[in-house]
Amino acid sequence: MRVTQSSGLDLNLLVALDVLLEEQSVGGAARRLHLSEPAMSRTLGRIRKALGDPVLVRAGRRMVPTPRALAVRAEVSAVVERARALFAPADTDLRTVTRTFTVLCHDAVAAACGPDLFTRAARDAPGIRIRFLTESHVDGPFLREGTADLEVGVIDTVAPEVRVESLYEDRMVGVIRAGHPLLEGELTPERFALEADHLTVSRRGKLHGPVDEALAELGLARRVVGSVGTFPASLFVLRATDLTGLVNSWSVPLARALGLTTFDVPLRLPPVRLGLAWHPRHDADPAHGWLRGAVREILAAWSDRA
Repeated sequence: MRVTQSSGLDLNLLVALDVLLEEQSVGGAARRLHLSEPAMSRTLGRIRKALGDPVLVRAGRRMVPTPRALAVRAEVSAVVERARALFAPADTDLRTVTRTFTVLCHDAVAAACGPDLFTRAARDAPGIRIRFLTESHVDGPFLREGTADLEVGVIDTVAPEVRVESLYEDRMVGVIRAGHPLLEGELTPERFALEADHLTVSRRGKLHGPVDEALAELGLARRVVGSVGTFPASLFVLRATDLTGLVNSWSVPLARALGLTTFDVPLRLPPVRLGLAWHPRHDADPAHGWLRGAVREILAAWSDRA
């Protein structure tokens, strides 16, 4: 963001802009910054004048960012976070921190980790809010642009500036309704492939994957009738049909809570490598360090249960 010499640099305006772009609401930003709505509106006016852009415009009953606002959002967020890290004392008291973190992950991760993470936040850092975003069907520079603060799951980014930390390897297990005929007798690759139709889980709608490759090595093929975008959605389909699906360890408790049965797949499937990813601008941020540590410990606990 370019600041002219005559306008001067007001870090408070950057903080306000960061919150406005996150909340996309004058009222929401006012509550976050402990200001009145008229005061927040005046601040927005100063931001508009400094940028020479409306920043937020009315769209029906809500406000949406302008293209210029979207273009500077990541840079504004990065500047504010660097300033926080610079002025924060080394022994920052997390109980006084007020932040909103966005975690990009699969629905199954949110379902599995969410309860423990919210409980930890209430105990350690009650001013921190956590927003889970579902993985998109398209890839994008979400961490670099500031759309997400942390990515959790299977990390396939190749962006050189992104920090990636591998955690552990997960495995996929089969899941079917209770009383399914496939549960009777020994489960062989042939029975797994031929005695039931299959449902895949893919955020991109793929109908082919590692299971099909493993079956092909044995000269077998399965019939895939469709796909859904998330593991939780697949469980409700499997519960009401004779279809066979796969879930990772995060989804096993949810599957059992719905009365479904899990089983070992009689194939040699590649492991699922899980990890964390974040932009290096968060490296020195104590609050983000707390978030990474909490997610890391929660995932480790899930690994021990798997």
